[in-house]
Amino acid sequence: MTAEVVLRRAGPADARAAADVWLRSFAAALPTVVRPRTDDDVRGYFRNVVVPSRETWVADAAGEAGGIVGVMVLDGELLSQLYLDPEWRGRGIGDRFVSLAKERSPEGLTLWTFQVNRPAHRFYERHGFIAVERTDGSGNEEREPDVRYRWRP
Repeated sequence: MTAEVVLRRAGPADARAAADVWLRSFAAALPTVVRPRTDDDVRGYFRNVVVPSRETWVADAAGEAGGIVGVMVLDGELLSQLYLDPEWRGRGIGDRFVSLAKERSPEGLTLWTFQVNRPAHRFYERHGFIAVERTDGSGNEEREPDVRYRWRP
C-alpha cells in the first residue's frame, strides 16, 4: 500500500529534509555532473535562501518513515527546482508538482535542465514544455551543457 503524499508549502523545519532529497536525487539522476558545492553548502542554501525566500513546496509522505520525498521551488515563472527521492519516482508526484506549478504560474513557466538528463527532457516534454535554448554550460556553476524549456498555456 502506498502512503498518501501531500503537497504543501515548506516551512523552516523542512529545509534539511528538502535539501537531502535534492542531494539524493541529484546523485542518482546526474552521476556524471560535478557538483561545485558540498552537501553542507546545499543544506545551508536550502535553510538560508530557498525555504525562506522562494516559493518552496514539498511532497510529504504522511505516515511514512521517509517524510519529505520531493521538493519543488518556484521563483516567479522559473521552475527552479523539482527533485524527487529516487525511491519515490514513478508514482505521479512529479506530475502533481508540474500541475501545481502551472496552476501557480498560469501565464507560463521556464526551467533549465542539463543536456545529459534525458529522463527530465522526456518528463517535461510530456507536460508540454518545449526546448527553446541550449548552452555550453558556461553560464552555470557546474559548467555542464544545459537546456532551457518553456511552457505556455
